[in-house]
Amino acid sequence: MSAETTDAAEPTRGTPGAADPGERRREQRGWYFYDFACSVYSTSVVTVFLGPYLTSVAKAAADADGYVRPLGIPIRAGSLFAYTISASLVVAVILMPIVGAAADRTGRKKPLLAAAAYVGATATAAMFFLDGTRYLLGAFLLIVANAAISVSMVLYNAYLPQISEPDERDAVSSRGWAFGYTSGALVLVLNLILYTGHDSFGLSESDAVRICLASAGVWWGAFTVVPLRRLRDRQVAPGHGAVRSGWGQLVATLRDMRRHPLTLSFLLAYLVYNDGVQTVISQASVYGSEELGLDQTTLITAVLLVQILAVAGALGMGRLARVYGAKRTILASLVVWTLILVAGYFLPADAPVFFYALAAAIGLVLGGSQALSRSLYSHLVPRGKEAEYFSAYEMSDRGLSWLGPLVFGLAYQLTGSYRDAIISLVIFFVAGSVLLARVPVRQAVAAAGNPVPEQI
Repeated sequence: MSAETTDAAEPTRGTPGAADPGERRREQRGWYFYDFACSVYSTSVVTVFLGPYLTSVAKAAADADGYVRPLGIPIRAGSLFAYTISASLVVAVILMPIVGAAADRTGRKKPLLAAAAYVGATATAAMFFLDGTRYLLGAFLLIVANAAISVSMVLYNAYLPQISEPDERDAVSSRGWAFGYTSGALVLVLNLILYTGHDSFGLSESDAVRICLASAGVWWGAFTVVPLRRLRDRQVAPGHGAVRSGWGQLVATLRDMRRHPLTLSFLLAYLVYNDGVQTVISQASVYGSEELGLDQTTLITAVLLVQILAVAGALGMGRLARVYGAKRTILASLVVWTLILVAGYFLPADAPVFFYALAAAIGLVLGGSQALSRSLYSHLVPRGKEAEYFSAYEMSDRGLSWLGPLVFGLAYQLTGSYRDAIISLVIFFVAGSVLLARVPVRQAVAAAGNPVPEQI
């Protein structure tokens, strides 16, 4: 790993325009491959396999009333996965601002990216050992892997304004998401073959699931080599001192962000609506298996459909943004997200065709809403503070997305109904839309000291 993090070109002070177009495209292509590497974790582990599997492991360890008791706290087995996702993101909240500030002040994003990626990949590969009643092991590995991917995405996203010109960021960001969804679809096909044919491979169903989980970690680690070879560290600007320790750096970052209230306004809107997006994605397989009675094969093929359509959706919404602007396109996608949740609430059980239709709708808006949010935010970041500000963005993207899973878990804990849990998420999309509509994005870009694109 260390060999990969220290090669490539000499560090440059550069802004996007400092590198020649050929070198910039080389970095962009390398950058895309981190999405290609880590998206398999989000797809195969979080979205498809781990939710239902960890729930089944927890149920095997539960008492007669259906509760497990980690640290003596009574938790419904069906709520464990949601609560663990929430806990992992609280851990990420603590780490991300510190790592982001360290990257900006030292200029060494790449070694930090490598460390976070390989910690997460190792924890994911270790999920092979999750069986029987080892729900605490599963919860621990999920917390480590989910926190690690959140930290790595701070550093990954911080490269976007450094490797792309302002007028190409929507396209570059969308291609990154498309690469991620492509790898997610490819690995899901392999997962589907292994899972449905596990008997012919001499494997139990549990063995097949554990291999699928572990293979995501191996894939993540293997393809992380590509961005580590192609991305370059930049020298820090003059006057940057040593990294402050712990919460002192977090406080300094937040104080600096107060100088850009419009950037904070966008972050607040993104925090709210993306919390809904992340919760829908992480809890969809649990909802499908526990509430709708769908088997694992149906869930895998539905998520595969999401991955395939998300590639087209990310690229298509990127083109719409060039015509109508990123803000308007995101707002339109949030309307679709709201309709998806309402439809999901009324979805009949044991009806795969309706679940597939809902998956198709999710695929068409998922990649685009995320990619355009990232590229829009990149225009609102003051130059030289990319990692520090993208740590705040990643807190909104992952680190503060603990509230949605917590709401989902509490709704199920209190009502015993996953339908009540899923419809409770509508508030995130409605409130997020209202907040985003009130952000004057052109004024926000100018206030951050960046050139204002013709269409935004």
